[in-house]
Amino acid sequence: MQFQDSIKTCFKKYAEFKGRASRSEYWWFVLFGFIAQAATAALSQNLSYAVAIGLVLPSIAVGVRRLHDKDKSGWWMLLHFVPLIGAIVLLV
Repeated sequence: MQFQDSIKTCFKKYAEFKGRASRSEYWWFVLFGFIAQAATAALSQNLSYAVAIGLVLPSIAVGVRRLHDKDKSGWWMLLHFVPLIGAIVLLV
């Protein structure tokens, strides 16, 4: 899958947690997110926040679909968020 096809697919399926995502689809979308964040952070912090919020759901969806491709449950995504939640609780 090419870069542009991957981005189009991820935004078409931005809230679809069923199905599978190929390795290239996932990693091209991760690269897109990194570039988008870096570019908008250089311009404006508020714009960077808006992009981050806009990419949250598609990123989670493609991550879950990638886990399905590896024959894992989408609930494995929680393992990424548990340490973050624990850190926030400790800081508050």
